[in-house]
Amino acid sequence: MEVKKINFLQNYSSILLLLGGIIIGSIFGLVFGEKVLIIKPIGDIFLNLLFTAIIPLIFFTIGSSIANLERTEKLGKLFVIMILVFLATILISGIVMICAVYLFPIHQDIAITKIPFEKIESGSAGDQIAKLLTANDFFELLSRKSMLALIIFSFLIGFATLQSGEKGKAFKSFLDSGNEVMKQLLNIIMKFAPLGLGAYFAYQVGIFGPQLFGVYAKPMAVYYAACIFYFFVFFSLYALVSGGKRAFKVFWSNNITPSLTAVGTCSSIATIPANLDAAQKMGIPSHVRNLVIPLGAPLHKDGSSMSSILKITFLFAMFGKDFTDPMTILLALGITVVVSIVEGGIPNGGYIGEILAITVYGFPMEQALPVAMILGTLVDPIATLLNANGDVICSMMVSRFSEKTKW
Repeated sequence: MEVKKINFLQNYSSILLLLGGIIIGSIFGLVFGEKVLIIKPIGDIFLNLLFTAIIPLIFFTIGSSIANLERTEKLGKLFVIMILVFLATILISGIVMICAVYLFPIHQDIAITKIPFEKIESGSAGDQIAKLLTANDFFELLSRKSMLALIIFSFLIGFATLQSGEKGKAFKSFLDSGNEVMKQLLNIIMKFAPLGLGAYFAYQVGIFGPQLFGVYAKPMAVYYAACIFYFFVFFSLYALVSGGKRAFKVFWSNNITPSLTAVGTCSSIATIPANLDAAQKMGIPSHVRNLVIPLGAPLHKDGSSMSSILKITFLFAMFGKDFTDPMTILLALGITVVVSIVEGGIPNGGYIGEILAITVYGFPMEQALPVAMILGTLVDPIATLLNANGDVICSMMVSRFSEKTKW
């Protein structure tokens, strides 16, 4: 009996500490309200440490993973399967949200709140795509604002190392060594997770809690209910597809820490270390998890897909327009795919998705954008949960389809 207790504490100590920090932080937020701003810097410091470590981690994990592939054909097959899995889950999540807003329609007058928003640089579509996929100087790659460009560069570095054969062996060792060092650094940073996440939760509850009971209550309730349903039901179905009951048990017994990290940080990128650790414990091959999870952070967002549908239907209700037209729905699904690709993986980062939807449907920007921004902020925690945790379940499915992995 004593041995079992010791094993339980050893296996779940990090989870219990995370839960303790989150619960205490939430209580602080409820009790002290806006006064919790004084401890927000603690959460910011923890998040900043994660962000500074994430950049080299992305480079080394992707570069090392691709450089260690046995055959170049394997990379192509793996990449195609990953993209298909990403697209399938994004579209399914969007359809689930459409069903939710039809079952529980949003009909109410919205009080438009004027709040400041980021100035978006103008430019042609080609210029915007070029900025999204590439950086015009090497140092600009070392920023989370250029995350997709960094991933593409890391991908090419790994592929070039693979093509170099024996001559690139020393560089491959450098990538492998760097990958291990960065993983150990992140292990050290995560020791401070209970304190950092606790402070962040206190801030979220203290600042945004009162708004949950205002004019946004019904759409918030519909969204959170739909996300919880999708999280438990569809993630379970995806796990069963990945390998039946065994995969189901493996997934749900290893995704607690990634889930708590995602909700606490509101960042897909900050959740990458927890996702990689969980995927390793699940037995997902290293070349699969080291490719799917880092790429999934900026490219795969089930939660953002669902929030995009919510914002569109909310704006349609606000301006008295009909959302039942089939072409309108198909266009909304297309927007969700684009939003999933272009939105950043940082907390409340960027409003490109909202601006895209508002522009496509012709809503007045001055009235529509603040509403979409408020909704985006309020749904961010659970949206990030689906965004980040969805990368783990996708890596399981990719592993199953490409490697025939059995759990």
